[in-house]
Parts: sequence; structure tokens; C-alpha cells
Amino acid sequence: MDVKVEIWSDVVCPWCAIGKRRFEKALAGFAHRDEVEVSFHSFELDPSAPRQREGDLAEHLAGKYGISREEAADRHRQMTETAAVDGWDFHFERARGGNTFDAHRLLHLAAERGVQDAVKERFFRGYLEDGAPIGDPETLVWLAAEAGLDAEEARAVLATDRYADAVRADQRQAQAYGISAVPFFVVDRKYGVAGAQSPEALREVLETAWTEAHPLQVLTPAGGDTDACADGSCSV
Repeated sequence: MDVKVEIWSDVVCPWCAIGKRRFEKALAGFAHRDEVEVSFHSFELDPSAPRQREGDLAEHLAGKYGISREEAADRHRQMTETAAVDGWDFHFERARGGNTFDAHRLLHLAAERGVQDAVKERFFRGYLEDGAPIGDPETLVWLAAEAGLDAEEARAVLATDRYADAVRADQRQAQAYGISAVPFFVVDRKYGVAGAQSPEALREVLETAWTEAHPLQVLTPAGGDTDACADGSCSV
């Protein structure tokens, strides 16, 4: 029986990218990693965002949280340093924000085609490192194509409302779980882990889930007799 890990996140969320990398490290050190099933689920940090947002990210952050542009830029510098430890090369000065609903629709297509992880990774890098306009349909098509999706199929999906219901279903499930911030990891529908936790903490959850799914079965020989010591002594 596989351990099932479901990850709610958004492609414009820097902590989600960091959380993805830390989970990958946790999985690499997990003895049963080949028996872990991982899937990504949709969560929009800003469902009302326009397809493409005007102004740079520091300006948007300053306005949203009522801080100065300098304070916003300093937060970005701190986040960039944190992300570098996990192998990311964030460039918030390049980021071009926008609505992520279409990106999530393509991630559902990618899941059906077996390339969801690669497409998720490319969307993260596109937005957080390359400055790709994440709400632009043609940008999403070429990013997804670089990660293994067929460009024409991706373009055809974005020309319709295909997978819109799947995205909304993910969001309803997130509400049912009480998820209000991402990343959020759900393991075997029993354990919830909020935030970009350390690889060690994530691996501990995997170990717990694996142990519960594979309890030790003690086999007793025919006749029921066992030769063993107990209670600090042996009967001989």
C-alpha cells in the first residue's frame, strides 16, 4: 500500500516552492520513497487577481501590507537568501504577477499526462526566477511544453473551461480541511502539515504514515509455544 501525499500550493507562492524542495529532500531520505504517491492540488492566493498585474512585486507587497517599498524589498532579499539554501535562485525584481487559475488548470492536465511535478517545477521557476508573466496563456503554454506537455493540447485546454471544475473542487476540499495558507501537505488523508517544514519534520510524518499503513504482524508457531525471555528474567 502506497503512502499518499497531497500538496496544496500556488505557483506564485515562494514558500510553496521552498516547501516542494524540502519535501523532495525528505522523500530522498525515506526508505520507501518508491511507494509514495505525490499529487499537487490547486490553491489560489489571490483569486481576484487580473490576468496580468501592473507594477512590480515590491510595490504590490507594500500596498497590500501597508509597508514601505524598502521594507518590501528587504523581505524579498530575506526570502531570496532562505530559498538559496534549498537551491532556488529567486528574482522578485523580475516577477510578473497575475491570476493563476489557468496555471492550475494546466496542472490538472499535466497530472493526467504524468508530468505534473515537472510542470509545477517549471511554473515555479518561470515566475520566481525567470520573470515569466504567469497569468498569460501563451506563456503558460510554452512553460508547460518545456516541461513535457504537448503545446497544442495545452493551448486547446486554455481555450475552453476544461479542468475549471477540478480546480474549484480542489479549493472546496482545501476549505473543508481548513487550509488557509500554503503550502499544506495532507498525508494519507490523516495528517496535515502546514508550511514549508524542514525535511526532517516531513520525513517523520512519512515514517509515521508508513508504519501505520504497514503494522507489524507477529507470527506464532504452531502450538503457540515460544522460547523467549520476558519481565527481566528467563524461565529455564
